[in-house]
Amino acid sequence: MAGQELTSGEYIKHHLTNLTYGQLPDGSWGLAHSAEEAKEMGFWAINVDSMGWSIGLGLVFCFFFGKAAKHATAGVPGGLQNFVEMIIDFIDDTVSNIFNHTNSLIAPMALTIFVWVFMMNLMDLIPIDVIPEFAKLLGVHYMKVVPSTDPNVTMGMALCVFGLILFYSIKCKGVGGFFAELAFHPFPKFLMPFNLFLETVNLIAKPISLGLRLFGNMYAGEMIFILLAIMYGGIVTGIVGGVLQWGWAMFHLIIVTLQAFIFAVLTVVYLAQAHDVEEEH
Repeated sequence: MAGQELTSGEYIKHHLTNLTYGQLPDGSWGLAHSAEEAKEMGFWAINVDSMGWSIGLGLVFCFFFGKAAKHATAGVPGGLQNFVEMIIDFIDDTVSNIFNHTNSLIAPMALTIFVWVFMMNLMDLIPIDVIPEFAKLLGVHYMKVVPSTDPNVTMGMALCVFGLILFYSIKCKGVGGFFAELAFHPFPKFLMPFNLFLETVNLIAKPISLGLRLFGNMYAGEMIFILLAIMYGGIVTGIVGGVLQWGWAMFHLIIVTLQAFIFAVLTVVYLAQAHDVEEEH
């Protein structure tokens, strides 16, 4: 286990703490030096590592996909073009099977969500001490490199999707149609208060479940990697931990991909429901 000066509890706590920037107790602004100090910073604090890695991975996505588009050819494609086209075809087929309306935003958005979330999740497969230990050499005391293990990131994405759900629901159905969908479904109209309560809860549950599902699965995966890393304190336990960590990494690769796919697919499903104006309530 890296950082032998730390106890197991301190090691776990250290790896689960974000590099947070906000207002310090003395009124100045700076980086928190403990989880307690970060908590006291309140709502306006920013997890610098989560923001930095998520934006950086987004730029990497834009660079490689933009490069593939710039150098696309109708002749024999290169490896990058083949890879990008394979992902685009996969997402396009998936969206076509779910979204039966006309909206040029949906497929590119689904592609962006899938690849971006996948790249954020994939950071969990990097040995957990490599980047934090390198950051420590540069004087950075905390460094979480998996943005999707931060609920601020996953809920931020989910709330953006929720905003699109509301926008397209009102755009396609009108304010009256959107309210009627909430108030007069699924039970008879005289049960409007119950319908309104039920459908409002159902509507609000969409972004909450979308964000927390991704966060919960990735956070649990990261925790397992941390617990396995603790086993590297001895030769025998280190060998066992290495085997277990390799096995978990192979299984976790499926989770990494599946969670990105689920987030993208559910986004398309929710937006398809927002566009649906044919059902009578």
